[in-house]
Amino acid sequence: MAYDYEQFKKAVFDLTKIDLNAYKEKQMKRRIDTLILKNKIVGYDNFVKALKTDKKLFEEFVTYLTINVSEFYRNPEQWVLLDKEVFPELIQKFGNGLKIWSAACSTGDEPYSLVMALSKHLPLNKIRIYATDLDKVVIEKAKTGLYNARSLAGVPADLKKKYFTQIGPSFKISDEIKACVEFKEHNLLKDTYPTNYDLIVCRNVLIYFTEEAKDDVFAKFLKSLKKGGILFIGSTEQIVNYRELGYARKNSFFYEKP
Repeated sequence: MAYDYEQFKKAVFDLTKIDLNAYKEKQMKRRIDTLILKNKIVGYDNFVKALKTDKKLFEEFVTYLTINVSEFYRNPEQWVLLDKEVFPELIQKFGNGLKIWSAACSTGDEPYSLVMALSKHLPLNKIRIYATDLDKVVIEKAKTGLYNARSLAGVPADLKKKYFTQIGPSFKISDEIKACVEFKEHNLLKDTYPTNYDLIVCRNVLIYFTEEAKDDVFAKFLKSLKKGGILFIGSTEQIVNYRELGYARKNSFFYEKP
């Protein structure tokens, strides 16, 4: 018997531990149907069989599901605010050993941007970023630290010159920046959250989640923050019910644990 989409979601969860129920269904189903068509496979059941036997297809599927769109210093005006207001305030509150988590970090553009931005306030040997994503393929790409010119469009010229080396058409980030970041696999929808953070950055990921899944993630982030800690979200997101969830709003993209 051919799978329907409900059975397919269960099979995907068993294989990948990615819960498709937490994503907006119409959007996600359309993406998956496109991928199945592209691979010339007929039906969800045959696609599941192929995922079990074809490692390359399995990895492509996970990467495709996790919607990795990333770039350095995305929405530069928000990074200016981080630099001028948020970092100085956090350093004043918590000292030089800030605990920072870059959640759903994709190919590493964001945690590396955080290191470079924070290097204006602290020496590199004081900077530690914990960076997580559920896709091990993008984590490996992040650890390699090789990017195209388009990804680097938002990087300030002095930092680009200081921390990147051009290799052919690509740019490699310096080992001293890489050394400040620890990458780990983590699934926001099912894994235990780390705790005691001064700053959590999770941007342009939750737009793909259902409202219930979003609220659940925001509530868990609140528990992960220290009192006075900050959550930095993306320009496509706003926490409309931030008061009910327990946050104080600093501005559209920065929320504080009171």
